[in-house]
Amino acid sequence: MALDHNMPVLIVDDYNTMLRIIRNLLKQIGFQDIDEATDGSAALAKMRDKKYGLVISDWNMEPMTGIELLKEVRADDNLNRTPFIMVTAEAKTENVILAKKAA
Repeated sequence: MALDHNMPVLIVDDYNTMLRIIRNLLKQIGFQDIDEATDGSAALAKMRDKKYGLVISDWNMEPMTGIELLKEVRADDNLNRTPFIMVTAEAKTENVILAKKAA
């Protein structure tokens, strides 16, 4: 499968440094259409306004966490096929299982 560097990507993180790091990494590999949101509810609003080819979301955010965002996305018929990557600094096996079940 060919990678489409023109697809829009949404980065979701409440930490500006992480947004900047992920944005820079995506640009280094050729992505240009990159949007940001600082929590799950802002991301969900953006996703309802624009079709994204990929969402990269932090787990730990307030008021809507990444896992809550993922569950909302999977429950929405217009969004549920969006590829979604969850990232976290935590190494909890139960979080991986919870994310897998939500996907």
